[in-house]
Amino acid sequence: MNSVEIRALNHQFDKQNKILHNLNVSVPKGSIYGFLGPNGAGKTTTLRLVLGLLKSQNGSINVFGKDMKSNRIENLKKIGSLIEMPSLYGHLTARENLEIYRKIFSLDKSRIEELLTVVDLAKTGKKKVKGFSLGMKQRLSIAVALLHSPDLLVLDEPTNGLDPNGIIDMRNLLRKLNEEHGTTILISSHLLAEIERIATHVGIIHKGKMLFEGTLNELQTMKNEPVGVYFETANKEKSLAVFEQNNWKYTLENEKIVADFESTDLIAKQLKKLIHADIDVYACIPKTNDLEQIFLDITQN
Repeated sequence: MNSVEIRALNHQFDKQNKILHNLNVSVPKGSIYGFLGPNGAGKTTTLRLVLGLLKSQNGSINVFGKDMKSNRIENLKKIGSLIEMPSLYGHLTARENLEIYRKIFSLDKSRIEELLTVVDLAKTGKKKVKGFSLGMKQRLSIAVALLHSPDLLVLDEPTNGLDPNGIIDMRNLLRKLNEEHGTTILISSHLLAEIERIATHVGIIHKGKMLFEGTLNELQTMKNEPVGVYFETANKEKSLAVFEQNNWKYTLENEKIVADFESTDLIAKQLKKLIHADIDVYACIPKTNDLEQIFLDITQN
């Protein structure tokens, strides 16, 4: 089942400025879906349409299997979101900010302490939000979005402006929410390396058109190229002799042997020959296509 399903979505702000072109998006339940694209690709417009912040012109948007147009309020009760900059009360503490929303949702007060722990802000005490770092504000905004225990979390560029430590904290938080709480996360970003570290599924949009959608593994292996493998063995010279005897092509990278294979079956055969030659193999690590290069290849075609 998909938490979000978009079909043939088109959107334009005026006759000369069409933003989305027959866009199709499927966000599987329980996934971390990385919505990738350069600035101006249509990511934020799509997310605003999913949340009902923009009026859908034509095409369909289903959330939790229900049409967004006719079930907007019901669907929004199950969604938490952070679009662009956090909207917080700077003169209040983290607890006081959450208390406002807790009353709106009529939740138990224990939910505030639970969430402050989840986002690692439990020890901020009486510190006002205006004195928070950007990373702390982002985490508090996610706590607000999570207050009503949503099934779907929609985040638009949540690591914008964060320092390296803030990005790591955000990454760990999103993993925790997904793995421990089962939250489906739809996250837009142009930080490809970050998406590569956390996403299970990826959609690549460019100029309002979806160019790729699938699992991260499918994206990384989509090129029809030889499989590159790093070998680490106990005896490099003896290993190279086995490569030479079998006419296998190889190169050396940082003292590691790198070989290319036309299929994974050949990797297994090579391992058997190394072991048969009484060579201890410490590691056999497939090289993955760099996501950034794949992204550039797709969007520049």
